[in-house]
Amino acid sequence: METSLTFTSESPEDTEQIGERLSGQLQSGEVVALFGGMGMGKTAFVRGLARGLGCKDPVSSPTFALVHQYSGRCLLYHFDMYRVTGWDDLYSTGFFDYLDAGAVLVVEWSENIEAALPEDAVRVTISPGVHDNQRIIEVEGKKAL
Repeated sequence: METSLTFTSESPEDTEQIGERLSGQLQSGEVVALFGGMGMGKTAFVRGLARGLGCKDPVSSPTFALVHQYSGRCLLYHFDMYRVTGWDDLYSTGFFDYLDAGAVLVVEWSENIEAALPEDAVRVTISPGVHDNQRIIEVEGKKAL
């Protein structure tokens, strides 16, 4: 059964805590698709998710590397698809190979590869709130927080 939950974050720390909460529901082989504009807190969300998975290394946006790997209770691959503009670009990232790696995949800028996302991906949309630091975070998918 699909679920949809909405959270309000008042700070980057709140956004991290929401990501950490989601991590408790994730298992190897799952995809978390992040949607939201520049500066919405996608990487902060991933920091919390990684912390919740027991990853000790600092998390940063893989904008230029395209993918970062973190080890915890399960392997985490963190993708940034900001610069991906077509199928050739997507294939060059190795994304489809990672889908079979038995790891958690979290994908920033998922709107750029929406057609390639697994049907059962957990979708996280981060939108601006009523003030500068506030974010509305909607989580959709089989995994309830």
